[in-house]
Amino acid sequence: MTMGVRQAGDFCWINILTPQPAEAREFFGSLLGWSFSDLSGMGDLVKVGEHQIGGMFDINSPQTPPGTPAVIGVMVKVDSADAMAEKVRGLGGKAEPPMDVMENGRMVMCYDPVGAQIDLWQPKKEVGTTADPMDHGVPSWFENYTTDMDRSKEFYASLFGWVPEKMDMPGMAYTTFKLSSDAVQPIAGMMSLTPEMGNTPPHWATYFTVDNADETARKAEELGGNVVVPLMDIPDTGRFCGITSPQGVMFFVIKYAQQDTPPR
Repeated sequence: MTMGVRQAGDFCWINILTPQPAEAREFFGSLLGWSFSDLSGMGDLVKVGEHQIGGMFDINSPQTPPGTPAVIGVMVKVDSADAMAEKVRGLGGKAEPPMDVMENGRMVMCYDPVGAQIDLWQPKKEVGTTADPMDHGVPSWFENYTTDMDRSKEFYASLFGWVPEKMDMPGMAYTTFKLSSDAVQPIAGMMSLTPEMGNTPPHWATYFTVDNADETARKAEELGGNVVVPLMDIPDTGRFCGITSPQGVMFFVIKYAQQDTPPR
């Protein structure tokens, strides 16, 4: 993710699907400094400072498909939702019919060949987030958990033109994706689901920048959340942990070693 308006192929938005949205607003507002405004009764717009970062929606709403889990969904900016939907299908993924979101843009719900959901956004009136990824509470890293590293790597490289690179991580195979061959820093990572993760399905996870990972973990527990991935350091990158909100939404927070730029 970059500063300002995101390029095509970059992550541009998140959608939080949660039960008990009033309680979720209180939790995330207190923990990550989010503010909210009503989306005409459909949900809430999520902001950090003056910048929009996503939406929050009630999974118990009639507009939400039955059985939808509590989750943070991710969206990637594209030039044409219709063309990319066809490309997803041609590469072995699944894509729902593209749809207009009023005059704001055109979106399509997609699934990669192993089942991880990743939605696409063709902007019209709304370009997506312009928030600084180094500000507390802003999404700054996205991570794909897969059951087939090779197939997922090929899919995303072909779909978006991302450039995969192997990254040395203790005890695991980890791949990063750059937006292009000219990009200096990666925008996302990918790793295999492990037996310790149980029956967790393939998915995309979101990391949020925080000013202090230890303080955020402590505060999350005080607010009724659970630290499900313990605090740990990534050498030369930062300190992070995984948290589940009281409503069951899982996410990561990270304090970067160099707060002026994320590891991309």
